[in-house]
Amino acid sequence: MTPPRTPPYQRIVHDIRRRVAEGELAPGDRIPSTRQIARDWNVALATATKALTVLRQEGTVRTQARVGTVVAPVQGRSGTAARPTDKESAPERELSRDGVVRAAIAIADAEGLAALSMRGVAARLGTAAMSPYRYVNGKDDLVLLMADTVFGELPRPAEAPADWRARLEAGARALWALHRAHPWLAQTGPLTRPLLLPNMLAYSEWMLSALDGHGLDPATMLDVNVLLYAHVQGLAVHLEREAQALGATGLSEEQWLGTQAPVLSRLIASGAYPTFARVVEGCGTAGYDLDLDALFALGLRSLLDGVSVLVDAGRTGRRLTP
Repeated sequence: MTPPRTPPYQRIVHDIRRRVAEGELAPGDRIPSTRQIARDWNVALATATKALTVLRQEGTVRTQARVGTVVAPVQGRSGTAARPTDKESAPERELSRDGVVRAAIAIADAEGLAALSMRGVAARLGTAAMSPYRYVNGKDDLVLLMADTVFGELPRPAEAPADWRARLEAGARALWALHRAHPWLAQTGPLTRPLLLPNMLAYSEWMLSALDGHGLDPATMLDVNVLLYAHVQGLAVHLEREAQALGATGLSEEQWLGTQAPVLSRLIASGAYPTFARVVEGCGTAGYDLDLDALFALGLRSLLDGVSVLVDAGRTGRRLTP
């Protein structure tokens, strides 16, 4: 009879336990990140997250503020969940909704939204698995609180620019920077089902007030706000997707493109795509660099140029034909 195969996450757990037991990893040493484990073991991010969660729950590793996951002190480490002392229970007594939300944001920032779980949040906080449920109803509720919290961090100038274009640009750039800092934010919901959160509405208030008083009808004002938001979200969604692809394949964007070179050469040589071939060859030996920041800036400038036409028409009372 063929023996049952050990699940991938258990193999990762056993390997890290061995490295700790043999002294290769000493107390206080950093444990490889979720993304690094996913890459080194060729597993999904969820598998890597599960392995680290097991190690946290049994006391082999712990989360250290501003450092990450490290090997736990020898005391209390037994291969099974350590029995908490009064001192170790302190985080649970001090638990708050904000603490739960902040822990969840830290996990999503480091490992992606797919890796987020209520059990993982509890493990990061060093508390019982069910404790976070005293403050949030579940993962869906938690994600909404996370989104509202990070939207509350949107930087806004002390004095809003008087010019409508400068104000819209400042808002869009702040939103792009927020998604850069929290790539999971673009995964929280489709554009057609907006998150009705206080801090998100505060962002829309900023953008709509820039358009107010320029002769635009209400529907056009809302359309412009949605288009600018969609521009940011449409590009930002690829930040986390690229991280997921890196974890799943172990290949950087540049390395993956290198594997596609033969396919690209065949397509160009086929003669079926002459314009595409000419444009690609026109980029020279350095090739085309797909830079999301540059694409954001180009798209924003183009959108604002279009909004300028609408504003000019609104001021003069001209009616633009769709």
